[in-house]
Amino acid sequence: MTTNDTAAGLIESFAEFAKQKNIDRPTMIRILEDVFRNMIRKKYETDDNFDIIINADKGDLEIWRFREIVDDESEDIWDHDKISYSEAVKIEPDFEVGEEVAEQIYLEDFGRRAVTTARQTLIQKVKDLEKDILFQKYKDLVGEIITGEVYQILGKEVLLIDAEGNEISIPRSEQIQKDRYRKGENVRAIVHKVEMVNGNPKIILSRTSPVFLERLFEQEVPEVYDGLITIKKVVREPGERAKVAVESYDDRIDPVGACVGMKGSRIHAIVRELQNENIDVINYTENLELYVQRALSPAKISSIKINKDNSRISVYLKPDQVSLAIGKGGLNIKLASRLCGYEIDVFRELDGQTEEDVDLDEFSDEIESWVIDELKRIGLDTAKSVLTLSKEELTRRTDLEEETIENVHAVLRKEFE
Repeated sequence: MTTNDTAAGLIESFAEFAKQKNIDRPTMIRILEDVFRNMIRKKYETDDNFDIIINADKGDLEIWRFREIVDDESEDIWDHDKISYSEAVKIEPDFEVGEEVAEQIYLEDFGRRAVTTARQTLIQKVKDLEKDILFQKYKDLVGEIITGEVYQILGKEVLLIDAEGNEISIPRSEQIQKDRYRKGENVRAIVHKVEMVNGNPKIILSRTSPVFLERLFEQEVPEVYDGLITIKKVVREPGERAKVAVESYDDRIDPVGACVGMKGSRIHAIVRELQNENIDVINYTENLELYVQRALSPAKISSIKINKDNSRISVYLKPDQVSLAIGKGGLNIKLASRLCGYEIDVFRELDGQTEEDVDLDEFSDEIESWVIDELKRIGLDTAKSVLTLSKEELTRRTDLEEETIENVHAVLRKEFE
């Protein structure tokens, strides 16, 4: 803005500045009026009896003060909307008591300092409005994919610029571990959250959110975008593995086939975007047993025991299927548990085992009750169910010491010797 102190100069320079910042005309007029009313209140204590007329195109400003003429001896003479007869006739000689005086006030009457303050206030108000517009814009975009250009790579975050030149950020926690960023490249992510930090909007993007994977499916699979296929749930370990449960309300559409595409054409684009994340697409069902079987794919389950009271599921598999169910680094079982909303415990089936099993409570004279309770907590309530698990697995899944587990194994083995 220029330093022109006339009303026309102030309004014209402000209008030009506001247009550069994409501020619409009604908002621009409202900001100007607010600032001028503030100037009036500082000088006259109230703006109740003032009218402001602004023509932003021509840079015109008119400020009118309205007061009723009262007798010089009147008790009301000191009211803000009253003027004494002797003062009124100085403005217009033929005024009479009871009439209304409309007096024009000029910007210069407020003094140079007040005008300078007004100019600074106008600039600040536009900047604040700009921040608010940016905040609201991105607030409405939370959960949507946007593209930004990398301009600075820092230790804790990567800074990008959006199409309008606004700064946006992908913190380290929202980056896929295998992501490598280069200055000037375009990066896709979802708007994760928008916060005000020290009065400035902070726009945080995410590439690790399950919602990002969901939006990528919408972009690559028309049936998902059109609502013919619904994504029921997404769980992922970013950059490593993900499971996506899908459902179709149209029997003619195979939701898994549609999401994967011919020879994997649709899912390949998503996998590439997510640094070769391994994506399992499964058919959603409300049949929990079937859902668990699908979630633990590629492992084949022999039998399932569901305990809804403690949200645990025990799955029994042939020894050669156990490692498939658990997956590399335990990822398969971890994601399957999150997908189903139950803690899944894997048990090896003992081949050719025909001997009868024994309830753990039968060993209460040799094994302390709190130890039995801890074993039951992870779904082990018989001798064989405990013996099928290695000492390492029991140590990992319970709060029991190694020595205690060795003792339990020894006691239970004796039963079957």
